[in-house]
Amino acid sequence: MTCPVRITSAAWRDLTEIHDWIAENDSIESAGLVLDRIWEAAEGIAAMPRRGSRPKELPIKMEAEYRQVFFKPYRVIYEIRRNEIVIHLIADGRRNLQSLLLRRLTR
Repeated sequence: MTCPVRITSAAWRDLTEIHDWIAENDSIESAGLVLDRIWEAAEGIAAMPRRGSRPKELPIKMEAEYRQVFFKPYRVIYEIRRNEIVIHLIADGRRNLQSLLLRRLTR
C-alpha cells in the first residue's frame, strides 16, 4: 500500500535552490540529474514510509514521526501522518541543520 506524498512550499524552494546552485556551479545537466535522484528517493517514501531513519538533530520528545532518506549528500526530511507523507525539508546534509529543522517543523 502506498501513501500519498505532499511536498511543502518550503521544500519546493529547497529543490529550486539546489537546482539553481548546481546549474550555476556545474551544469544544467548535472542539476537535472541530481533533482531526478532526489525525487526518486522521495518517491520511494510512498511505498515504505518507515524505511527512513530519524534525524538525529531532532529532540527525542517530539510527538510527530519524522524520518529522512538520502541521496547523498542531500537529505529529504519528512513526516509520517495518518494518511499522507509530508516532505518538509530537502537540504545538503553537510550543513548543520538543527536550527533549520526545528524552525521548519515547529511552525
